[in-house]
Amino acid sequence: MTHASTPELLVLHTVRVTGLAEDAAVSRRTGVDPDTVSELLKDYEAYGWVTHAEFAGTGGWTLTERGREEDSGRLSEELDRAGARTVVQRAHQEFESLNGRLVKACTDWQLRPSQGDRLAANDHGDPAWDARVLDELGTLARELARVVGDLSAVLARFGGYDERFSAALGRARAGQLEWVAGVGVASCHAVWMELHEDLLSTLGIARGAEQGTR
Repeated sequence: MTHASTPELLVLHTVRVTGLAEDAAVSRRTGVDPDTVSELLKDYEAYGWVTHAEFAGTGGWTLTERGREEDSGRLSEELDRAGARTVVQRAHQEFESLNGRLVKACTDWQLRPSQGDRLAANDHGDPAWDARVLDELGTLARELARVVGDLSAVLARFGGYDERFSAALGRARAGQLEWVAGVGVASCHAVWMELHEDLLSTLGIARGAEQGTR
């Protein structure tokens, strides 16, 4: 039976995974009502776990180092309480096996090497090139749905990553090109990176410390 995280953990962890988020965004991601989210974030600010920051014209809550330590402790306790460690470890391994393909697809979306410039930007003037990238992302979306299904069967908070990835891919297929690897939107790349952070933090693995990381 899947384990439902507490609102307290959901709010704190969502700030960690997103990196920078306002109250409304945290509420949408967690399903926790806006008033409760705001109250919890104010409490967390008082505890020194979160701080409100402004960056490049946008603002939101971000975790402090103390907040990261608190979140890590709660995640570890939840993982053991739910008896989900083995499933999450296996899902992380499967995710890592797909990660290189996602990185390559996003790189191919941004760059279109030419004879004179191997780092030439992709101007999206080659429909066959872009179609190949979108097809690969479609394959990855199906693989991701399987991984997320396994995860959400034991920890409910992992649910939805596959749906958000597929929604971004749908927008890209409809001509909104920034939804593959754009910044500031829930693009395929952004959703993938959030899930990566979620897996690493849940298992207590430092980013870049996975076996075989290049």
